[in-house]
Order: sequence, then C-alpha cells, then structure tokens
Amino acid sequence: MGIDCGTELTGWGVVESDPEARTPMLVCRGYGVVRLAKQKSLALRLKQVFEELGEQMRQHQPDVVAIEEVFYSVNAKSALKLGQVRGVALLTAGVAGLPVAEYAPLSIKSAVVGYGLAGKEQVQFMVARLLALDAIPEPADAADALAIAICHLHTAETEQQQKAGRSPRR
Repeated sequence: MGIDCGTELTGWGVVESDPEARTPMLVCRGYGVVRLAKQKSLALRLKQVFEELGEQMRQHQPDVVAIEEVFYSVNAKSALKLGQVRGVALLTAGVAGLPVAEYAPLSIKSAVVGYGLAGKEQVQFMVARLLALDAIPEPADAADALAIAICHLHTAETEQQQKAGRSPRR
C-alpha cells in the first residue's frame, strides 16, 4: 500500500505483483484519497486520516506500507502540518502491525517514469500504463500513492533478485 501524505488530500493506493503471470505484472487493487476539510480542527483532520487509512488497511490487507520520505519546504508551517499527517500515516501502519518502507520523491519518479524530475501528469500517465488502467487515476494524490506502491514493488523485487544472486529482469 502506498500513501501520499497531504494536508488537504492524502492519497492511498494498493498494488500487488502477480509473479504467476507469464510476464510479471502489476495489479491495482484499489485507490482513493482521504479528503480533509480545512474548516475542521487539525486534531479532527488527523483523526480522520488515522481512521480512513486504518479502514483501507483492514479492507485491503497489505503486506507493507510505503510512504514518501520527508522533503524540505520553504514554508515551515506547511512542512510541519505535512509532517503531522505523515506521522499519523506511520502510526496507522504501526498499529496495523505493518512494516513501513520510505522512498525519496526522486526515487519514486525514477522507478515509475524513468526520470526523477517528471511532472505529475507524467507520473499519472505511467501509473495508468503500468497498471493497465482504463483511465488516469484521479486525483493526482491517488496516482502518487499508486506510484509509491509501484516503486516499492520494483525495489523489493530487485533486492530479492540480488539476494538470490540473479540480475533483475528488464
């Protein structure tokens, strides 16, 4: 399960790998966003993130949660609020007993698009392509969450093959 933390929209996406397919493929199991109302207090918004992400974890039963690493922002107040949402996402995974993997934005975009400075539209397009979706996932926060999950699956597969002494499939 990938989680893209945000102060207004927190995206989530569940992707699994189907190693039994003739050609290994990725399968989208679900995606969406937690919509946070600005008029609610911060405490109520954080509670909502905890409850809704927890519900998605119970429903989809992921093996691992992948979250984007903290990035540096010019606006300290915005970065602090984002960090609080991220902390709740980490707590939700911890309460569910799930391991957490963290990835830098550059690594996520590189894994999905092949270019670390790709734009949101490029990420959305490639997510739809890699998951064979009929439409581009909306909103972009949900697509970003799916991209984080895809990044984790690619990274985990590569690490597994390296441990087995094989080079990754291309």
